[in-house]
Amino acid sequence: MPSETQESEWRNRIVQGDCLSALKGMPPNSVDLIVTSPPYADSRKSTYGGIHPDKYVEWFLPIAAELRRVLKPEGSFVLNIKEKAVNGERHTYVIELILELKKQGWLWTEEYLWHKKNCAPGKWPNRFRDSWERCLHFNKQKAFAMYQEAVMVPMGDWAKKRLQNLSETDKIRDTSKAGSGFGKNVSNWLERDMAYPTNVLHLATECANKNHSAAYPEDLPAWFIKLFTQPGDLVLDPFLGSGTTCVAAKKLGRDYLGIEIKEEYFQLAQAQVSQHFSSQK
Repeated sequence: MPSETQESEWRNRIVQGDCLSALKGMPPNSVDLIVTSPPYADSRKSTYGGIHPDKYVEWFLPIAAELRRVLKPEGSFVLNIKEKAVNGERHTYVIELILELKKQGWLWTEEYLWHKKNCAPGKWPNRFRDSWERCLHFNKQKAFAMYQEAVMVPMGDWAKKRLQNLSETDKIRDTSKAGSGFGKNVSNWLERDMAYPTNVLHLATECANKNHSAAYPEDLPAWFIKLFTQPGDLVLDPFLGSGTTCVAAKKLGRDYLGIEIKEEYFQLAQAQVSQHFSSQK
């Protein structure tokens, strides 16, 4: 395990440079959560130059190896990523990346979907506009830190109708008819005000002008930070962009580490975090 001195050098910092090089200088097993949105294949060419879909897996795997090295055994890695269409069909680079990450030793624990609830309408000749993106959850081991109560949501109006007149089946553990072994007892929820969410996150896209071509909403990293960390834990974003992940982490009482390759966005991220500190004084 890294010493306290080694860890403190990498806490509450934003590093300007290539993330692969920066990660190699970090101590192993020092990060509690990695949550990031790297440049998608061939996207944001004017911002980051773009990576061809056929080369994306090859480009990302060395970075993933370093991420796995610096992540604590009980930590989590959340990757916000999206496919793209090439020559009229979906490219498979995301699927290929998942399979290669598994070969690298990552466990693909879960897939969360970010539903962009304010997505503008649109179409192409053979498809409609995406209103969702993947948030892939990877781990180093099956036993990992997770605080599900931190992201519970109000039961909502549906519960009033659903729980008003319970059937006899609702009052017992109703085993799944598909033979999965799972079951439910609806009556267990009678006195509850809060429920666990699903793995679909209904969040608006980032509407504020952050002077960045692909800023995601603060609520997205914040949700995963609450789910997988506790106050004082270290959150890493190796593709920091405008600084959203660092701001979300600091607001929730976590330490942060951001890495950004472009000078202008490094400066922007520094300003975003400084602005948050100023508002807290």
